[in-house]
Amino acid sequence: MRLPLGSLLALPLLASASPTPESGTRIALQKRARIMNADGTVNADALRKQLAYATAKTRRGFVAYEKNTGAKHPLDSAKGTTARRDTGSVPLADYSRELWYGQIAVGTPPQTYTVDFDTGSSDLFLPGPNCSANCAGHKVYDPARSTTAADAHRGFSLMYGDGSSVTGEQYSDTVSVAGLTATNQRLGAAKTYSAGFSTDAFPADGLLGLAYAHISSYAAPPVFASLVAQRAAAQPRFAFKLAADGAELFLGGADARLYTGAVAYAPVTHQGYWQVDVQSAAVNGTRAVGRLDAIVDTGTTLVVGDEVAVRALYAKIPGARDATLSVGMGFFTVPCDAIPTVGLTFAGTTFDISPAAFNLGRVSPGAPDCVGGIVAANQLSEFWIVGDVFLQNVYTVFDMGSNRVGFAHLS
Repeated sequence: MRLPLGSLLALPLLASASPTPESGTRIALQKRARIMNADGTVNADALRKQLAYATAKTRRGFVAYEKNTGAKHPLDSAKGTTARRDTGSVPLADYSRELWYGQIAVGTPPQTYTVDFDTGSSDLFLPGPNCSANCAGHKVYDPARSTTAADAHRGFSLMYGDGSSVTGEQYSDTVSVAGLTATNQRLGAAKTYSAGFSTDAFPADGLLGLAYAHISSYAAPPVFASLVAQRAAAQPRFAFKLAADGAELFLGGADARLYTGAVAYAPVTHQGYWQVDVQSAAVNGTRAVGRLDAIVDTGTTLVVGDEVAVRALYAKIPGARDATLSVGMGFFTVPCDAIPTVGLTFAGTTFDISPAAFNLGRVSPGAPDCVGGIVAANQLSEFWIVGDVFLQNVYTVFDMGSNRVGFAHLS
């Protein structure tokens, strides 16, 4: 069921008579889960696609960063990115993944759409009126029906691993999220959708990026940056609760009813992604890995790390095994009857990944081994992508005004 745009009640958990400590507005989020089958076994194909998507999306951001700034991103250790700058795109893999999505409105008069809210990218796109591939079932954005739409006379193309792509034309229009409105907002009207964005794999109509403009493929301010610049947001902050109950995106501040204790803020070390330091990673309270660069990404299901650090972490888990043959390269299993508690430390405070969140499902029906939610990617060089496996355990605040990311324990 879709809630009306701007509704202040996300789910029953939020229907409290107590006042909201900060001004702001919230939008309900829904979740589409595909990584675990009904029998409790892991969907290995979906996991492999998610891993490919997460690493390829990051590569795309590196290329956009270099195009926009003229400098290579400090986390980008790959060679030869400059040769791809003319296309403005890098290969990505189609995938079926978990995502968190809610409603926005675009145009005048406003039309409502559902989007995946993604802190790992920076652009907004929707299916356009001439979309000829994989747009069936999605609601179409038609600039001709909006009196505030303006053609930017620039195309966009986001390439995917199967040779298909999301391509289209860039426009500027009015965009509202939970009643907060940005004018002259850059967005894409897609002429083609990759198979990974067909409705069976991607139920939302489009995607809305919440990272910095430095990694925008449009080289334009993202939606939240526009809301801040146009003083539509009460504060230059937004926050996510991605737990199973009462999931929401809060714009213009943070909802203190949804967390307990102080917020531990880690400074953004390099603007582009929401990039911060992980001071350490521990297994059942024992330190396993030291300091790590990390990208905090609501658009990624897994926690993805470099192979050396991930192997060091699993070496601290009794019974852990390399699952290359049973699940895929980069995956590991742990005994189902002894799922560990993995903790990540930010700004001096440790936050645990619950065993339930860490466990992605049994390898096969009745198998003693379960797949772990931290995965290695040999494409990454000494940095991690911190996705939903971790984020569903915490309340996360993205502070664009002070350039920091905060974490707090859920109430």
